[in-house]
Amino acid sequence: MKLKTEEGYNREVDTMSDEKKMYKLMDENGQEYLSPEKGALGGNGKDKIYGRMDCPSANATLRGQFGNVYVQHRVFFKDEATAIAAGFRPCGNCMKEHYKLWKAGKIIPGNLEETKKNVDFL
Repeated sequence: MKLKTEEGYNREVDTMSDEKKMYKLMDENGQEYLSPEKGALGGNGKDKIYGRMDCPSANATLRGQFGNVYVQHRVFFKDEATAIAAGFRPCGNCMKEHYKLWKAGKIIPGNLEETKKNVDFL
């Protein structure tokens, strides 16, 4: 690929590098970081909800008229434990069983240690 230089479009540059693509994930403290691995779960940073990547609610919102706004609040997590530790709750649409556990007080956003005592999947 040729890139424009001060002399014009005459410099050949290799735009394909050996570097892996990096993904922006959120850690257990709610801080974003770059990872070579894709996130396993997505979430809404404004509403503090996490769910599966194929969540019908999230995907419908992304495709709808408010998708450009929603994408600004989209966050990703390496796993469910990280999402819970960061203070997020499960989605009521794509994670129904975990949502019920949250409603019952067994999943405690922001308190991973207590949540681990209440559930067997972490």
